[in-house]
Amino acid sequence: MNKKILITGAILGILSIILGAFAAHGLEKLISVDAQQTFETGVKYQMYHALLLLFVGGTTLITPKAKKTILYLVILGIVFFSGSIYGLATNDLSSFDFKTIGLITPVGGSLLVVSWCVLLISFLKLPADK
Repeated sequence: MNKKILITGAILGILSIILGAFAAHGLEKLISVDAQQTFETGVKYQMYHALLLLFVGGTTLITPKAKKTILYLVILGIVFFSGSIYGLATNDLSSFDFKTIGLITPVGGSLLVVSWCVLLISFLKLPADK
């Protein structure tokens, strides 16, 4: 499971860098400054959670069950949150109206928050230092 989590974190990090560069250089003349900033928000949250997965995959302080839960919450959260933000920011460039699925953005954000809550609960269950 650790290898899967670490690979997923690395892939999400790589994609964050690629998407950030694409937004800065490929979209700058195609979408508004506000839309670029919105896109960048999706990139930032994707990178934050890529780093979270690298931590989760590299630590022994969290149970395998909690690690698996965090992995799936982060993947779904990123797809819903960042994915919908990418779509909404580039909505004018597509024939699909991403505003129709804009309600999944807060669902994705909630899944990301829950992933951090699972991490917190895992830490709270650790034995006290002696």
